[in-house]
Amino acid sequence: MSTDSKESPQPATGASMSRNTALGAIVAALIAGAAIGYFVPKTPRAAAPAAVVQTGADPVLATVNGEAIRQSDLDLADADIGQSLPGATGDAKREALLSYMIDVTILAQAASQKKLDGTADYAPRINYARNKVLMELLLNDVTKTSATEAEMKKIYDAEIAKLTPEDEVRARHILVKTVEEANDILAKLKAGADFEKLARELSIDPSAKTNGGDLEYFTKGQMVAEFSEAAFKLKKGELSEPVKSQFGFHIIKIEDRRTKPLPKFEEVKEQISAFVSRRAQADLVLKLRNEAKIENFVKKPTPPAAPAPEMKKEEKKEEPNKPEEKK
Repeated sequence: MSTDSKESPQPATGASMSRNTALGAIVAALIAGAAIGYFVPKTPRAAAPAAVVQTGADPVLATVNGEAIRQSDLDLADADIGQSLPGATGDAKREALLSYMIDVTILAQAASQKKLDGTADYAPRINYARNKVLMELLLNDVTKTSATEAEMKKIYDAEIAKLTPEDEVRARHILVKTVEEANDILAKLKAGADFEKLARELSIDPSAKTNGGDLEYFTKGQMVAEFSEAAFKLKKGELSEPVKSQFGFHIIKIEDRRTKPLPKFEEVKEQISAFVSRRAQADLVLKLRNEAKIENFVKKPTPPAAPAPEMKKEEKKEEPNKPEEKK
C-alpha cells in the first residue's frame, strides 16, 4: 500500500498516520544502524497472559507471537528515535513508538527464523552494540555521582568570584539615513514628542516597528564603537545628538543604567552540570586508558618529510651602460 498522500485524496486516519510514521522511522533507523540495539538477544520472557493488566512499573503494552513489549522497551525506543518522529506528541507519539517496536520485534523474529543470528555479520555487530551500551551506562553512572549539588555550587562560587562587575545601559534608538532626518527627529523629541512612537513610525531599524527602538540592556562591548561611546556618556533620560555609524544616523535615549547583575546559580545550573559531567567522563577515560594495557597494531602514518629548501641562484647583475669615451 502506498504511503504517498498525493495518490489518495482521502484523509488518513490517526491509526494509518501513526503506522506510516512508524514505518518511516524504522526504515530510517535501520539505514542509520540505530536499531541495532533492538536486535541484541534479550533474556527470554514468559509469554504474556491473554488478559494483561496494565499496572506496575513496567507494564506489557503489546505482544508479538507471545513476546511481550513493555513500557521499558518503549522508553528505549523513544530515546533512540523519538526525535525523528515529526510533530508526534502525547498519545500519537506513544502509538507511533509502539507501532515501531512491534515492527522491530516482527522483523527480529523473522531474522531469527532465517538463522541470521548465526551469520558472520551478527557477532561483531552484537559485540559493538554491547560495548556501546555498557560504555553509556558507565558514563551515565559517572555523571550521576559527579554532578552533585555541592560540586556544582563550588564551581559556581569560584567562577562568580572571577567576574568583574560591568556597567550596562538600557537604551532606545531611532535610526535614519541622513543627519538632516536625525536633527529633525531630535527637535521633535525636545519639543515633547514620544520617543517610542517616533521610533515605530520613522526608524529604518526593522525591529523598531514592534519594539519601539528598545535595545534592552547591553554592555559597552556589545554595540558598535560609535554607538557605545555615545550611549555610555549619557545619563538616564538623556537624548544624544545624531550619532553616525555604519548603519546610518542614530538618536539614542537612555532608559536606565545599572551594574550588570551576576547570573543566579539556578540560571546556570544546567550548564555547570554539563561541564562537571564532561570533565568527570574525560577524567575517567584518561584514567582507564593509563591503567589499561593497549596494543595498537595499526601503524601511524609517517608525516611527509619537509621539502629541502631551494637554493636561490645568484643573479648576475648587469653593469650599467658606461658612457662612451669621447675621442
